[in-house]
Amino acid sequence: MIDIKLIRENPEIVRENIKKKFQNEKLALVDEVIKLDSEWRKLKYREDSLRSDRNKISELINLAKKNKNEKSANELIKQAKSIPGEIAKVGENRKVLEEKIHKLMYSIPNIIHKSVPIGKDGSDNVVRKIIGKPKKLRFDAKGHVELGEKLGVLDFDTSAEVSGNGFYYLKGDLALLNMALINFARDSMVKQGFEYVEPPLMIKKEILDGVYSHEEINAMSYKIEGEDLYMIATSEHPLIGQFINKTLPKAMLPIKQTSYSMCFRKEIGSHGIDERGIFRTHQFNKQEMIVICEPSESYKWYDKMLKCSIDIFKVLQIPIRILESCSGDLANLKAKGCDLEAWSPRQKKYFEVTSLTNMEEAQARRLNIRIDDGKNKYFAHTLNNTAIATSRALVAIMENNQQKDGSILIPKALRGYMYGKKKIEVKKEKQ
Repeated sequence: MIDIKLIRENPEIVRENIKKKFQNEKLALVDEVIKLDSEWRKLKYREDSLRSDRNKISELINLAKKNKNEKSANELIKQAKSIPGEIAKVGENRKVLEEKIHKLMYSIPNIIHKSVPIGKDGSDNVVRKIIGKPKKLRFDAKGHVELGEKLGVLDFDTSAEVSGNGFYYLKGDLALLNMALINFARDSMVKQGFEYVEPPLMIKKEILDGVYSHEEINAMSYKIEGEDLYMIATSEHPLIGQFINKTLPKAMLPIKQTSYSMCFRKEIGSHGIDERGIFRTHQFNKQEMIVICEPSESYKWYDKMLKCSIDIFKVLQIPIRILESCSGDLANLKAKGCDLEAWSPRQKKYFEVTSLTNMEEAQARRLNIRIDDGKNKYFAHTLNNTAIATSRALVAIMENNQQKDGSILIPKALRGYMYGKKKIEVKKEKQ
């Protein structure tokens, strides 16, 4: 959410930003906010004036009583009795306007960073860097589903019977490889000075409203029936949610946290779920990271967080590229963002494995997270990044490390977490 002062003082900046995001249908929202804000300020002025009048009358009543002027005191008391009701009425109307303005402001996109490439949608995203050479296999590459099922380590038929589409069973060495990725990513982040946190897997709507649009909540979030609770779609949300309505001493910053959690998403929309696959599912595992920092340092942390993810995939020896999101592909809360994409030998193209976002102060403004530097209080900047989403990393490892016989080499960095095992292969039957 942007600062309403920007709409009051520089509405053209907001309009131009909306155009850059190709959301021209929202231009009318700026005029509506300006109109409602003008009405709100008149009511606020009236409310403050009434309070001032009440205080002045109270002083006059005390003075009249002191001078033993009962007639004047009684007239003033009669006048004063009508003021609280009027204050309440004006205040109620002001709050109704506040709610309307707040709702409209949630729909107006955050101001994008000046470095963001301008484009209409994902097809206009920009490749910033390619890291590692795409692997050329000397045999026909298989997909992760075929590899996993033939090795007996992926089971979609049973999960469909137990839970429906969008779920899976990981078994044996692939399940251990999944845990190896979680432990490896956690250790990598802790070595970078991030505090490890295990968060709740459910959060209140108040937190969700601070991190998601209403459309995203309906499309992504599982509601717990009869309770003000939702299953988390990412641990970023409960991590950031810890600081709702808090004012943080400057000395506490930056706050750097990392978390492993299971994540749950309905995935309703254009992408949908994989009926048979582990790339996009209702439940998955992720090691996440967040930073809450001084506004002047947020892009320094943006670069550092990106490097954390790059280093993980470098060590895993998976070819990747950095794809920067264009203006039209950035969600409304984002000021800047990019994805890491891994190479798929089967598809002969890259696919998303991590996502980095700088929200600047938009998320902190929604959640009311401020910094106190001893002189001033102001909104923090918040960033989030995927260290690793294990299901997508597993797809990358399985496809890039597959062997002609259908076995899969385990990356050297993970073998210590896999009891020294070097490859996943078909289990030999006991004689």
